[in-house]
Amino acid sequence: MKIKALFLLLLFFISSHASAADLPVLTINNLPDGNQDVSISLQILLLMTALTFLPAIFMMMTSFTRIIVVMAILRQAVGMQQTPSNQILIGLSLFLTFFIMAPVFNQVNEQAIQPYMNDEIKPMQAIDKAIKPMREFMLKQTRQSDLELFTSISGNESITDPAKLPFTVLVPSFVTSELKTAFQIGFLLFIPFMVIDLVVASVLMAMGMMMLSPMIISLPFKIMLFVLVDGWALIMGSLANSFVT
Repeated sequence: MKIKALFLLLLFFISSHASAADLPVLTINNLPDGNQDVSISLQILLLMTALTFLPAIFMMMTSFTRIIVVMAILRQAVGMQQTPSNQILIGLSLFLTFFIMAPVFNQVNEQAIQPYMNDEIKPMQAIDKAIKPMREFMLKQTRQSDLELFTSISGNESITDPAKLPFTVLVPSFVTSELKTAFQIGFLLFIPFMVIDLVVASVLMAMGMMMLSPMIISLPFKIMLFVLVDGWALIMGSLANSFVT
């Protein structure tokens, strides 16, 4: 509600200012080359609207989903419910996402943002150029089966070229593939820690110590194993290498 109120207040302020100055506010001009040019006020309005979708775009169209899910599964596998904390996991996932997505972000900056800031291309052309690197990244990470599933559901079977699929089909396909990959990595992470839990539980049962929780005994061994194999470096490196670029 606060965002909507600020949005309406900004629109009212721009409209009032433009009326007083007798200037066109929300205008779209057709150029001779077939493109369209929009007024500065409309560009600001569109930018403010796009900012509200920025968190969803960052989470659903980058490597963030896979990383944060793997981190959460890893914490569960080790057996520490609150360590590392959610803030640390999210911050770690954000910076690892920036590291993985750096080549894509550089392409967006060079092909779309900088030409637009230098008035070399129009806003709609900048959006088209910014979408292309993101589309290529998502297509490389998306399974063909997931693309076919959402293409069939949406009724776009006639589109045979994945590069021409709309984002309404590509994004859910990409997210589904990311979740599948994250759970596969999480399953592999769970196995060594689960073996330690089974061994500790069996030893305690053999010693007749059934009232003692196996988690109390197995947790130090799981932490020791994770530290000895340099687990954080292995996890970070494996996640970074798991993305096909």
